[in-house]
Amino acid sequence: MGLLDGFMGNASEVSVSSVEKDLRDILVQGEQVEHAFKLIRDIFVFSNKRLILIDKQGVTGKKTSYHSIPYKNITHFSVETAGTFDLDAELVIWVSSSTAPIVKEFRKDKNIYAVQKALATYVL
Repeated sequence: MGLLDGFMGNASEVSVSSVEKDLRDILVQGEQVEHAFKLIRDIFVFSNKRLILIDKQGVTGKKTSYHSIPYKNITHFSVETAGTFDLDAELVIWVSSSTAPIVKEFRKDKNIYAVQKALATYVL
């Protein structure tokens, strides 16, 4: 997994120490990043307390959205793998008190399973 994978829509694991450094103003006392996956400009961060979805916005990527989801609020999730004609795989997360699920698309990629496994580890 390298830089090209991120541009192609493939999830690649990111260094936990670099993510913790970037999130020093977001993380609460005692919270630690345990896994992080980068998907183009989005990052899935699994801490010991919550899932943080980071969305870099705009041309320069300076505007950033941080979506915090406590694991207890994730009601269910699903993975749809890529097919022959549909080259995208999807991870769908339903959060309590939200009518619309969170949908993230992956290109034909095996690492959707790594993200799903991390999510299952924290939610189940």
